Amino acid sequence: MREADCAEFQKTVSEHLVRNRSILDVMTKLQDAATRVNRALAKTVTSCGCLRVEASKQELPADVSFSHVADYVKSHIEGKLCPNCTDVIETELGNALFYLAAICCLLDLDFKNVLERENDRIRTLGVYSLT
Repeated sequence: MREADCAEFQKTVSEHLVRNRSILDVMTKLQDAATRVNRALAKTVTSCGCLRVEASKQELPADVSFSHVADYVKSHIEGKLCPNCTDVIETELGNALFYLAAICCLLDLDFKNVLERENDRIRTLGVYSLT
Protein backbone atom coordinates (compact mmCIF):
# COMPACT_ATOMS: atom_id res chain seq x y z
CA MET A 1 0.00 0.00 0.00
CA ARG A 2 1.42 3.39 -0.93
CA GLU A 3 1.99 5.96 1.81
CA ALA A 4 -0.65 8.26 0.33
CA ASP A 5 -3.13 5.37 0.32
CA CYS A 6 -2.64 4.71 4.05
CA ALA A 7 -2.88 8.38 4.98
CA GLU A 8 -5.90 8.90 2.73
CA PHE A 9 -7.62 5.80 4.11
CA GLN A 10 -7.05 6.89 7.71
CA LYS A 11 -8.31 10.41 6.91
CA THR A 12 -11.45 9.00 5.30
CA VAL A 13 -12.04 6.72 8.29
CA SER A 14 -11.60 9.64 10.69
CA GLU A 15 -14.11 11.73 8.72
CA HIS A 16 -16.68 8.92 8.91
CA LEU A 17 -16.27 8.10 12.59
CA VAL A 18 -19.44 9.85 13.63
CA ARG A 19 -21.61 7.48 15.63
CA ASN A 20 -18.84 5.18 16.83
CA ARG A 21 -16.36 7.58 18.43
CA SER A 22 -16.17 5.65 21.68
CA ILE A 23 -13.16 3.35 21.87
CA LEU A 24 -15.47 0.75 23.40
CA ASP A 25 -17.78 0.91 20.39
CA VAL A 26 -14.87 0.63 17.97
CA MET A 27 -13.30 -2.28 19.87
CA THR A 28 -16.52 -4.26 19.70
CA LYS A 29 -17.08 -3.31 16.05
CA LEU A 30 -13.58 -4.61 15.22
CA GLN A 31 -14.36 -7.89 16.97
CA ASP A 32 -17.65 -8.13 15.08
CA ALA A 33 -15.86 -7.41 11.79
CA ALA A 34 -13.34 -10.19 12.48
CA THR A 35 -16.21 -12.55 13.23
CA ARG A 36 -17.87 -11.62 9.94
CA VAL A 37 -14.61 -12.37 8.06
CA ASN A 38 -14.52 -15.81 9.69
CA ARG A 39 -18.19 -16.40 8.88
CA ALA A 40 -17.68 -15.39 5.24
CA LEU A 41 -14.76 -17.81 4.99
CA ALA A 42 -16.83 -20.61 6.49
CA LYS A 43 -19.63 -19.93 4.01
CA THR A 44 -17.25 -20.40 1.07
CA VAL A 45 -17.13 -24.01 2.22
CA THR A 46 -20.57 -24.65 3.69
CA SER A 47 -22.86 -22.59 1.44
CA CYS A 48 -21.07 -21.95 -1.84
CA GLY A 49 -18.61 -24.81 -1.99
CA CYS A 50 -16.01 -22.94 -4.01
CA LEU A 51 -13.50 -23.86 -1.29
CA ARG A 52 -13.00 -27.10 0.62
CA VAL A 53 -11.04 -27.69 3.78
CA GLU A 54 -8.95 -30.84 3.61
CA ALA A 55 -7.22 -30.86 6.98
CA SER A 56 -4.94 -33.45 8.47
CA LYS A 57 -1.87 -33.51 10.62
CA GLN A 58 1.04 -31.66 9.07
CA GLU A 59 3.68 -34.28 8.32
CA LEU A 60 7.28 -33.09 8.29
CA PRO A 61 10.33 -35.16 7.41
CA ALA A 62 12.50 -35.73 10.49
CA ASP A 63 15.53 -34.17 8.82
CA VAL A 64 13.86 -31.05 7.39
CA SER A 65 15.61 -27.80 8.24
CA PHE A 66 13.54 -25.02 9.76
CA SER A 67 14.07 -22.85 6.69
CA HIS A 68 12.35 -25.53 4.54
CA VAL A 69 9.34 -26.25 6.79
CA ALA A 70 7.15 -23.99 4.63
CA ASP A 71 7.78 -26.37 1.71
CA TYR A 72 5.97 -29.14 3.59
CA VAL A 73 3.09 -27.49 5.45
CA LYS A 74 -0.25 -27.01 3.75
CA SER A 75 -2.99 -24.38 3.99
CA HIS A 76 -5.66 -27.12 4.02
CA ILE A 77 -7.57 -25.09 1.40
CA GLU A 78 -8.69 -26.78 -1.80
CA GLY A 79 -10.35 -24.88 -4.64
CA LYS A 80 -10.48 -21.21 -5.59
CA LEU A 81 -12.73 -18.40 -4.44
CA CYS A 82 -15.58 -17.70 -6.83
CA PRO A 83 -16.24 -14.06 -7.79
CA ASN A 84 -19.17 -13.76 -5.36
CA CYS A 85 -17.22 -15.12 -2.38
CA THR A 86 -14.24 -12.95 -3.32
CA ASP A 87 -16.48 -9.89 -3.22
CA VAL A 88 -17.98 -10.83 0.14
CA ILE A 89 -14.63 -11.58 1.76
CA GLU A 90 -13.05 -8.41 0.38
CA THR A 91 -15.98 -6.40 1.77
CA GLU A 92 -15.65 -8.01 5.21
CA LEU A 93 -11.87 -7.53 5.25
CA GLY A 94 -12.43 -3.90 4.27
CA ASN A 95 -14.76 -3.44 7.24
CA ALA A 96 -12.15 -4.96 9.55
CA LEU A 97 -9.52 -2.59 8.14
CA PHE A 98 -11.89 0.32 8.73
CA TYR A 99 -12.14 -0.48 12.43
CA LEU A 100 -8.38 -1.06 12.72
CA ALA A 101 -7.82 2.38 11.22
CA ALA A 102 -10.53 3.79 13.50
CA ILE A 103 -8.64 2.56 16.56
CA CYS A 104 -5.53 4.25 15.18
CA CYS A 105 -7.50 7.48 14.74
CA LEU A 106 -8.91 7.41 18.27
CA LEU A 107 -5.49 6.69 19.79
CA ASP A 108 -3.72 9.23 17.58
CA LEU A 109 -1.61 6.53 15.92
CA ASP A 110 -0.52 6.61 12.29
CA PHE A 111 -1.96 3.59 10.46
CA LYS A 112 0.94 3.65 7.99
CA ASN A 113 3.47 3.59 10.82
CA VAL A 114 1.69 0.63 12.40
CA LEU A 115 1.87 -1.26 9.09
CA GLU A 116 5.51 -0.33 8.52
CA ARG A 117 6.50 -1.28 12.06
CA GLU A 118 4.81 -4.67 11.74
CA ASN A 119 6.38 -5.22 8.34
CA ASP A 120 9.82 -4.42 9.76
CA ARG A 121 9.20 -6.73 12.73
CA ILE A 122 8.20 -9.60 10.43
CA ARG A 123 11.22 -9.02 8.19
CA THR A 124 13.56 -8.93 11.16
CA LEU A 125 12.14 -11.87 13.09
CA GLY A 126 10.95 -13.90 10.09
CA VAL A 127 9.07 -17.02 11.07
CA TYR A 128 9.75 -16.29 14.74
CA SER A 129 7.54 -13.18 14.53
CA LEU A 130 4.36 -15.25 14.74
CA THR A 131 5.14 -17.17 17.91
